[in-house]
Amino acid sequence: MVSNRLPVTLQRGPRGLESKRSVGGLVSALDPLLRRRGGSWVGWPGTRLRDDETLDETGSEYGLHAVALTDTEVNRYYHGFSNRTLWPLFHSLPERARFDRRDWEAYERVNARFAEASTQRLDPSRPEHNLVWVHDYQLMRTPTGIRKLCPEARIAFFLHIPFPPPDLFRLLPWDRELLQGLLGADLIGFHVAGYARNFLECVDRLLGARVDHEASLIEFGSRTIRVGAFPLGIDFARYQSLAEQAAPATRAGRERIILGVDRLDYTKGIPNRLRAFERLLELHPEYREQVILLQIAVPSRSQVAEYQALKREIDEIVGHVNGRFATASWSPIRYLYRSFPQERLAALYRDADVTAVTPLRDGMNLIAKEFVACQVDDPGVLVLSQLAGAAERMPEALLVNPHDLDGSAEALHRALSMDEPERRSRMLALRRRERRFDLDAWGDHFLEAARTPEAPLGLVRPEEFEAWLGAFVEGHPLALFLDFDGTLAAIAQRPEEAAMTAGMRSAIETCAKRADTEVTIVSGRGIDDLEAAVGIPGLTYAGNHGFEIRGPELEDFRHAELAGFAAGARELIPKLEALAPDGAWIEAKGPTLTFHFREVEPALHAELARNARSEVEAAGFRARDGKYAVEARPPIAWDKGSALLYILRHRYGEAWSESVRAIYVGDDQTDEDAFRMLAGLGFTFRVGEFSGLTEARRLLRDPEAVEQLLSWLARRPASSP
Repeated sequence: MVSNRLPVTLQRGPRGLESKRSVGGLVSALDPLLRRRGGSWVGWPGTRLRDDETLDETGSEYGLHAVALTDTEVNRYYHGFSNRTLWPLFHSLPERARFDRRDWEAYERVNARFAEASTQRLDPSRPEHNLVWVHDYQLMRTPTGIRKLCPEARIAFFLHIPFPPPDLFRLLPWDRELLQGLLGADLIGFHVAGYARNFLECVDRLLGARVDHEASLIEFGSRTIRVGAFPLGIDFARYQSLAEQAAPATRAGRERIILGVDRLDYTKGIPNRLRAFERLLELHPEYREQVILLQIAVPSRSQVAEYQALKREIDEIVGHVNGRFATASWSPIRYLYRSFPQERLAALYRDADVTAVTPLRDGMNLIAKEFVACQVDDPGVLVLSQLAGAAERMPEALLVNPHDLDGSAEALHRALSMDEPERRSRMLALRRRERRFDLDAWGDHFLEAARTPEAPLGLVRPEEFEAWLGAFVEGHPLALFLDFDGTLAAIAQRPEEAAMTAGMRSAIETCAKRADTEVTIVSGRGIDDLEAAVGIPGLTYAGNHGFEIRGPELEDFRHAELAGFAAGARELIPKLEALAPDGAWIEAKGPTLTFHFREVEPALHAELARNARSEVEAAGFRARDGKYAVEARPPIAWDKGSALLYILRHRYGEAWSESVRAIYVGDDQTDEDAFRMLAGLGFTFRVGEFSGLTEARRLLRDPEAVEQLLSWLARRPASSP
């Protein structure tokens, strides 16, 4: 289990560091699950541990593992990016969000540290049996960090707040990085289906990953990721028991009670609720001296200026309403700014005539569920914001728009005037559902899904290609650019072993035979090697990352500055050979070369790549990372994107984008130059596994998917002359 905070509160006393179990929040949901199943909880302990201090795990059913954070990291990662950026944005309050790159960089660093701490608790001898469950918005980059360190682990993520629609989410400058961070997981869970749909739409539109919206599956590289709605429940039996055991109410007067219980946060809609109650007293004066609003606000983030301002606003509204309507024996609002133990809250829930849960936006809201569990006597009425996740599963509540003060006031009136048979009918239906879908049911459902691998999505359907490309290619000639290794042919240990399937060859040949399609093969291979490997006459070939070009109706091209680097490349070879352990080798390509280390022990890859880049750059070449390789290229302002533009301009003229549609398909970092060049001008696909972000518009799983794409393009209707 991985969350921002550990389930303990630490304090230093005479006997040293002491800890006690925290109450509320994630702890109330996750602690019982981990106690029952065993395991470890990874999180920040809330303070800096000294070198001689360790967490006391005596008597615990599971282990605790602390992640150390500096004060600056807490300020920027937690108070900054998590709570001043993600919290307001995900709650549909973008005007409150602050976008600071330093906060983002701290968030990245801390998430990487959580990932490292999480993998240290896994069993390396049985990686496929490890399950890591990451929680909430503070750790959205952690799943992909764990995936890099432990590729075989099962990883799950659950978001406890809303996930916004694409038009809101894309306001975030690091939107794609967060999506990719979550896609390190095998299962991504949300409270309700609406948040899951928002996430799927963001992945589809912003990352270009293949998404099956109906099945809620995502294809990302070779993995299939399940996205689902798992509405969080509560420990229903415990709250019911607390309500049954609580002492009878001792009311000083005969007033009926509208109860509000919230953490002091601007998303909870406390000012709106107070104003709606004021409107109730205006519209229905019969409730004056008969009804009170008991508003409990649990202190939260009291050191943050925004929360201090919110408290002042609430104080002013309470003073205004009480000053306007209070009498010598009655005050309409009783406002308590403090926390309450669960036993006391259960009694308040039980005795309230109405509980108003009216956040402006909320991931779920467990207060509504706790109130329902505590209705063990004469039932009250739940007034619930339609903008809370709980509203999707609690239709028997009176649903309101918290921004509509008149509507909210009328809902309070209806709740107060509702007769006993309707109150009981609504509450019985709510209680049946919450009892059935309690905390244990939620945990069991989620963990069962987390341990069950998803089957691949299968072949890309023609209608998917039609949705992506139909309008783009319709009625136009096509310039088709294809990388070779990893795109047309599966990656092999050695380049000479790479070969296209018969189906791939047939699809390319069929495309090339069309009068309205030109096919160009673009590769880091030398041009003679590339032409021999493909072996299809009549195509255009761009070798050495586009430094060399050969094709019909084009003069043979070799970059003018290339010749001077052949000697330097030869001199670089022995320097790289000195670095190479068994399994590493150098592919010489005249003025360029590639240092390959695919066959080397994976633990050595990072160091090998770093040392190779250093040698390449010291020799005056430009180092570019490939797949398990480092490319040494002349420091010339020329790349695959430049070659693409050269071919398009020479074949179709300066205004080529008006007369032809360009598509590029590639699989590695060197293809990103082409993706960038065609951004806004063409359509691009990235193939296979990769780390980092891509400029391509869509993702394809493997060369088999590329073959399907080419077959679809070969069968498309002919363009107009």
